[in-house]
Amino acid sequence: MAISVLIVEDDRNIAELLQMYLEKEGYAVTVAQDGGQGLSKFRAIQPDLVLLDVMMPVMDGWTVCRTIRGESKTPVIMLTAKSETDDKVHGLKAGADDYITKPFEMKEVLARIEAVLRRTAGTGVETKARRLVFDNLIIDMDAFELTVQGKKMEAPPKEMELLYYLAASPNRVYTRNQLLDEVWGFDYFGDSRTVDVHVKRLREKLEGVSDCWGLKTVWGVGYKFEVL
Repeated sequence: MAISVLIVEDDRNIAELLQMYLEKEGYAVTVAQDGGQGLSKFRAIQPDLVLLDVMMPVMDGWTVCRTIRGESKTPVIMLTAKSETDDKVHGLKAGADDYITKPFEMKEVLARIEAVLRRTAGTGVETKARRLVFDNLIIDMDAFELTVQGKKMEAPPKEMELLYYLAASPNRVYTRNQLLDEVWGFDYFGDSRTVDVHVKRLREKLEGVSDCWGLKTVWGVGYKFEVL
């Protein structure tokens, strides 16, 4: 069963972007547009996790968080434009499990969700392990470690994310634009040659490691992680 997330956010654009991204990752998403509606939907669906804006009509996020915490141990991540330390302390004292300041990258939100779910695993929520194992290669996104022929190898975050994304769907071909959207994010506006540069660097690290797999160019289309 999919992990359920309740988004309580009065900014429709942010809520829709979060919903689209999380649903693409396999989460079941419900959206509420103010604090009162958020509390009602929380009680109705009993989600596995709540993404909760602070400044909202009807009832602010801190009040919603305190009310949720009085009824449930469901993990709560606060979303806010405020970055001052006092506001973060206020949110954590209200019972929040984590705090993300706007503007944020969607990949940061996903990473925070997974981290909070791992920490609260005793509540019965199962998280999806992000660890792939191939011949002479381990891509561990939970630990953010790349192991090649039994040795840890340094790799920048975007190289790790690109390799993981390709390897998670062996033999599937992705265009450069698809990879830019999925790895660099919906808001990335840059040259598609960025993908070529990162693939080149990955190939330099992985050259000759195994005959069972490889990063392949599909001319005129894009790239794939080929498994033989």
